[in-house]
Amino acid sequence: MNDILLNIRDYLLYDPQSPMLFSSGTFWALFLIFMPLYGLLRGRLWQMLVFVVAFSFYFYYKSSGVFVLLLGGTSLIDWTLSRLMTAPGRTRLFRKCCVALSLLTSLGILAYFKYANFFLWNLNAMIEGNFQPLDLILPVGISFYTFQSVSYIIDVYKGRVTPTRTWLEYAFFLSFFPALVAGPIVRADYFLPQIRENRHASRTELYTGLWLIILGVLKKAVVADYIAQYNDLIFQSPGSYSGFETLMGIIGYTMQIYCDFSGYSDMAIGIALIMGFRLADNFNYPYKARNISDFWRRWHISLSSWLRDYVYIPLGGNRKGTARTYINNFATMLVGGLWHGAAWKFVFWGAMHGGGLAIHKASRPWLDRLPDIWPLKALWWIVTMSFVAALWVFFRADSWEDSWLVLSGVFNDFSLAYVPAFASARMLWLILMILIILAHALPSRFHGLAARWFVASPWWLKLLLFLVVVQLVLELRSEDVSPFIYFQF
Repeated sequence: MNDILLNIRDYLLYDPQSPMLFSSGTFWALFLIFMPLYGLLRGRLWQMLVFVVAFSFYFYYKSSGVFVLLLGGTSLIDWTLSRLMTAPGRTRLFRKCCVALSLLTSLGILAYFKYANFFLWNLNAMIEGNFQPLDLILPVGISFYTFQSVSYIIDVYKGRVTPTRTWLEYAFFLSFFPALVAGPIVRADYFLPQIRENRHASRTELYTGLWLIILGVLKKAVVADYIAQYNDLIFQSPGSYSGFETLMGIIGYTMQIYCDFSGYSDMAIGIALIMGFRLADNFNYPYKARNISDFWRRWHISLSSWLRDYVYIPLGGNRKGTARTYINNFATMLVGGLWHGAAWKFVFWGAMHGGGLAIHKASRPWLDRLPDIWPLKALWWIVTMSFVAALWVFFRADSWEDSWLVLSGVFNDFSLAYVPAFASARMLWLILMILIILAHALPSRFHGLAARWFVASPWWLKLLLFLVVVQLVLELRSEDVSPFIYFQF
């Protein structure tokens, strides 16, 4: 009996070697317990809020351990300041001080954990000192919930959002577990009214949510995790493979990061929908884009729209002349690059995307005069995808130097003579890659039709599809459950 109790205790405690993931059995075991209790409390607003906030904080504890205290502290500070700044009789200066204090707290915590070593390393390089890095662990998802808290306090200050009456409502918004650790970034003006509605999910929403969960598991635990096994070989030993094999690794990672992150988003949106909450779409088939501007309208939509509204527009947007518009685009993407990671390779990634956006905007008058014919469409798609894929190398490689080694490796001993041997050794890898490309090539309406077909299908067919996906996960999984790529941000 004691052994059983010890096992249960170990199961419920945070394990840094095995953080809670949507693709893990631990999460789904707890979620199966959570949902019936949630259903019983759904009609009683305050009991439901307490229950979900408690589960969300526990979920974050299982994902990040003691750093759950940072989440609680941030929520208390921001909620208190939002109430103070909107109290009757407050002067504009007082309200600005509240905003400044909130931003200083939220961004200061983020800067300390995420960027302290980066700035100290660079300072050490300039003064040629003997620097020992700080022993810092980045809390999971801190960038996501920090951006949510920043947007909330700014929206309250500008009158776009009424502050929540209780801390519990704000904590529900900030810690909502489906979107907590890897997005989508939730906006208060979109989400808070849903809390107050307190409505049940419809039958269509329940089955649509289930469809999104199945689709997300398929993308992440089947496709992304399997093709990663080959991609990792290329990036772990840059320069050790032929040009063709290196190119396949780069293309493979391009597809892996899409399936990994969009798979997480699908699961998050699906879980929220089953609970009766709508989260904004985060991906819209980004690899269909034929220019870099369209790519950023389709990729990580919640982040790109956040950067537009809280960085690009406050900098002046496109209201202060052509040259300033390009500078604002560039500066916004630099912020986006730094948000992703504290390393020069991420700064470079953001700068290149910012430069790409500026060049595309500058070329629009010329491009708009060209005929809208399929050869040109194909050319612009190839140019865009080559640009995007090459820059993903800086995302995946372990260092700035490794990034260039991988890119230069494409031109090392490149020969199509490797194709037959590669196809023979990596047949399933190629099949999965082709399926991803075909999924992007299908008309957008097809994906909506597939979801509606699933909703209308009989229960046994839904169960069969679910069991097929589970079997695929079991057959193709690696030894350990792979964390989501965006957990590190």
